[in-house]
Amino acid sequence: MIDPLDGTTNFAHGFPAYCVSIGVECDGRGIIGVVYDPTRDELFTAQIGHGAYLNGAPISVSTTDHLDHALLVTGFAYDIRETVNNNLNHFARFALKVQGLRRTGTAALDLCYVAAGRFDGFWEVALNPWDMAAGVVILREAGGNVTNLTGAPHSIYERELVASNGPIHHAMLDLLQQDIRLT
Repeated sequence: MIDPLDGTTNFAHGFPAYCVSIGVECDGRGIIGVVYDPTRDELFTAQIGHGAYLNGAPISVSTTDHLDHALLVTGFAYDIRETVNNNLNHFARFALKVQGLRRTGTAALDLCYVAAGRFDGFWEVALNPWDMAAGVVILREAGGNVTNLTGAPHSIYERELVASNGPIHHAMLDLLQQDIRLT
């Protein structure tokens, strides 16, 4: 699965957060992931059972174990104005619970940054298979955890995911499943 330009809007505006993402799947399972960020000359790679790498050096997820110390990242769908499932309710909940929250506009790099320990977790609700295929392999090989929003096993054919370093995964899931109450 190839995404020749993940972060198209960023690229079109000259914002340096975009990449090329290539994931190989066999029998429904991601087996190889390659993500290249040309603005930083960073190549993230992974193969099932062989670890994850950044420019040939091994990478691993962070050890952050509490949401209040976590730096998270998320994204929003192109149809944010037209859909109720637009992630704004989740964003509001996390903004009040974590140390920091970012939105980069490139899911493949977000997953790689969790794999490299730059972010502690990532979630999104409106993704396509090519957005996730490579990054999920890289994250898992770096020691991370990936599920859907209910904690069930993740499939790149679902439109949502929760990805983390592992220690904060259940706390992220708990927050995603809470009803938001605005007063």
